[in-house]
Amino acid sequence: MTKPIHVLHVLGGVGLGGAESRIMDLYRQMDREEIQFDFLVHDSDVKNGFREVGQTGGGAALQRKNDGYVRKPQFYDEEIQAMGGHIYALPKFKVYNYFSYRKAVKAFFAAHREFRVVQGHMTSTAGIYLPVARKAGVPVAVAHARNAGVVKGLKGIATRFFRRGLVKKADFCFACSVFAGQDVFGEEAMRAGQVKVIYNAIDVGRFIYNEKIRQETRAELGIAGELVLGHVGRFEYQKNHPYLLDVFAAVCGKRPDVRLLLLGDGEDRPAMEEKCRRLGIADRVSFLGNRRDAQRFYQAMDIFLLPSFFEGLPGVLVEAQAAGLRCLVSDTVTREAKATDLVTYLSIEEPPARWAEEILSQADDARRDTAQEMRDAGFDVRTQAQGYSHFYLTGDSSHI
Repeated sequence: MTKPIHVLHVLGGVGLGGAESRIMDLYRQMDREEIQFDFLVHDSDVKNGFREVGQTGGGAALQRKNDGYVRKPQFYDEEIQAMGGHIYALPKFKVYNYFSYRKAVKAFFAAHREFRVVQGHMTSTAGIYLPVARKAGVPVAVAHARNAGVVKGLKGIATRFFRRGLVKKADFCFACSVFAGQDVFGEEAMRAGQVKVIYNAIDVGRFIYNEKIRQETRAELGIAGELVLGHVGRFEYQKNHPYLLDVFAAVCGKRPDVRLLLLGDGEDRPAMEEKCRRLGIADRVSFLGNRRDAQRFYQAMDIFLLPSFFEGLPGVLVEAQAAGLRCLVSDTVTREAKATDLVTYLSIEEPPARWAEEILSQADDARRDTAQEMRDAGFDVRTQAQGYSHFYLTGDSSHI
């Protein structure tokens, strides 16, 4: 029996984020006797070199044996390890540690010669680690653009700087949307056909509308006949939660029987909880945190909201449409995510009252089964996994 090939995915972490969730959807579909995924993440507790993350007794902590390194477990750690994947950690890149970061990357690839493919989803530093991987003998290096925008300030400027010339530093350039490809690799590379657009696919069958699950979930949440709005995303600048809460407050001013479900976590969550108290809507907003069963909560919702400043191709919007939800989305989000007629685009420059008006106009629309529409639009991971498997085994990306 031959050993599986190893594909290394490079990410910031393996928490519950959009890129991470899409990679895990793909991982679950792989024949692991042929293809095994491993993960290279970034951790502030790693100062020099690299670390392998391993399970310790009871799962209370994760560390590399005998060196005292301790890392707080992340959302997908346990599942990755259960499927046979390894997780390695590099120091977080801070610009000022460029030389020590590059040295750690070189040490990692010198120690690990098993990878056939390195797929870099963290494009802010892909210009550093992909050339090192290629020089170390990795046959296939992929830069994968997962977002269409950067945060404001010095961090965003640094990201732009280190992405320069990335298209020349990879064997393949993938992007989750045209916007993401243009933002990361440049319009010239897109026009030249140097970038392949691959939509963020999901396991469509997990999200299809189910009335029984809807009623069970709403009962668990203590929801009877209310109109339920929902959002799934990290509490960070990109997702624009302050505006989302202003929109919800405007809806509350027009209709008393309304609830908001917020799934996700992040550094901005405490500030948003405080904003709810200031707006007088705290009793109508449920902060549900990160959930492994997020698909159940889409069933409980009536309308999905995504007022992001920027996105690549948001998987949560794909999931919401698969659940048959009406979706109100900022007009900065790529149109490629619109797989059905359930999506309405609005400007976040509009006053929140305009969004509230649109929400109430769609409040009584019926749900429907969108499974075939989503599959026909290319958003089913089961089909996409076949193309990826062929690519990982042969280096031929034409089937993805």
